[in-house]
Amino acid sequence: MSLLPFSTVDVFTQTRFGGNPLAVVMGGEDLSDTVMQAIAAEFNLSETTFVLPPADPRHTARVRIFNRTEEMAFAGHPMVGTAFVLAAADADLATATFEVPAGNVDVEVERGADGAPVGATVAAPQPLSLGETVAPEVVARMLRLTPGDILTMAHLPILASVGNPYIIAELDEAALARCDPDLAAFRETLAAHPQFGTRLSVHVYSRQGRTLRARMFAPLAGTWEDPATGSANAPLAGLLLSLEPATDEARFEIHQGIEMGRPSLLDVTARRTPGGIRATLRGACIPVMQGEIDCG
Repeated sequence: MSLLPFSTVDVFTQTRFGGNPLAVVMGGEDLSDTVMQAIAAEFNLSETTFVLPPADPRHTARVRIFNRTEEMAFAGHPMVGTAFVLAAADADLATATFEVPAGNVDVEVERGADGAPVGATVAAPQPLSLGETVAPEVVARMLRLTPGDILTMAHLPILASVGNPYIIAELDEAALARCDPDLAAFRETLAAHPQFGTRLSVHVYSRQGRTLRARMFAPLAGTWEDPATGSANAPLAGLLLSLEPATDEARFEIHQGIEMGRPSLLDVTARRTPGGIRATLRGACIPVMQGEIDCG
């Protein structure tokens, strides 16, 4: 019988059963992709990670990230939560480099006065990239809104990524609260726009200065709504910085998961660099469960 240890943590929160839960599986290099995907589906969380030996011995680990239906190139809360779990097991771990399909992810561990980890800061693996714009009517249809609910004064809905693409659109606070994903409309949109990727993730936000509220929907990947999405809020921060050409750095406090009863807080900073706009995201974590998986 093959047993693999796992831990679950709630990420982007200091309150147990808040934030975004993550399962971290230690090992599994002998598992097939099919079995890893089945384990992730069994946990039924937004993401599950598998911590494997790195290809480069200078790095901390190779991390594979699976949502309910497929492997992901990068995701934010899995990086924060995986670093937290490794830091809890290694009192000397202060920084980490994770190998993921989107590139290398550098992480700084944050510890409390007692030396126990409390969270981490993650540098997104890629600079901001902006793709095509999307008609407001398309976003409105997927979220059961009206086209007038989509605010376009600052930007049209647009595909943005720092390693994982999202359609990002601005709403007012009232429209944000009314979002109700329409699965059929998501399927129709993907059929008409296959370039958006199989997940077809939509990230919407409202803002008051540097304080944002956000919601993310990816029902085609099994995530009807996500409590906290680092890989969406990082390009959101980068996009907003790109709209301020005289600003070199901007820090955003982003609240997500409110409507789900799993409030999350993300501290996201976007900076202009010679290589483009780069983003870092910080979040707290709290441990929840530990156990073993019987892999047969």
